Amino acid sequence: MPDLVHNFHAVLERIALAAQLAGRDPRSVALLAVSKTFPAEDVRAAHAAGQRMFGENYVQESLTKIEALADLRASLEWHFIGPLQSNKTRPVAENFDWVHSVDRLKIAQRLAEQRPAHLPPLNVCLQVNVSGEASKAGVTPAEAAEAAHAIAALPQLRLRGLMSIPEPAETIEAQRAPHRQLRELFERLRADGLELDTLSIGMSGDLEAAVLEGATIVRVGTAIFGARDYSH
Repeated sequence: MPDLVHNFHAVLERIALAAQLAGRDPRSVALLAVSKTFPAEDVRAAHAAGQRMFGENYVQESLTKIEALADLRASLEWHFIGPLQSNKTRPVAENFDWVHSVDRLKIAQRLAEQRPAHLPPLNVCLQVNVSGEASKAGVTPAEAAEAAHAIAALPQLRLRGLMSIPEPAETIEAQRAPHRQLRELFERLRADGLELDTLSIGMSGDLEAAVLEGATIVRVGTAIFGARDYSH
């Protein structure tokens, strides 16, 4: 899959250039390849090219993919990044390494209860609705501190940081604004005693803005795998 491999390396180059502009070590920004809707074979090809972190949005699709790639499990890191309903938390707690889309305390509580004791704590990010869009999940910035402290106290979870999906914007300055807002919130929570190390921000269209504002994980799908087909 030469296009996929070429795209993968092109995205790594974009991250490296943005990090250089920001005066950051490119290694401080991790690439999460968003493989939702793409087959296990594409994940296998990206893995062969050196990618290890993969993001999924749909529970049943991801479980099928995880099973198909069981032979690579020791060197794959699975991240759930989509909306998570209460009745779908158990398979996510049992099969994933990370959940970025914890948008309310109830979801965190269920993940904590359902995380198998023999597995390491589940890494989670609190999703914050920085743009205030009615269609977007997440706590408001004003609610974030209370929610973050409550989640950090739960067993079998490790609160790593914050995640957001801001409104699309055309210019890099407009893209940077919501990422900056989340970074400032992240810094306030750290100053308040929370041991956070993760800012999950930026996607294919705005990863440069995210890296300039301190992203530690960028979630990139179409720039690696190509356009998605949702017809099925």
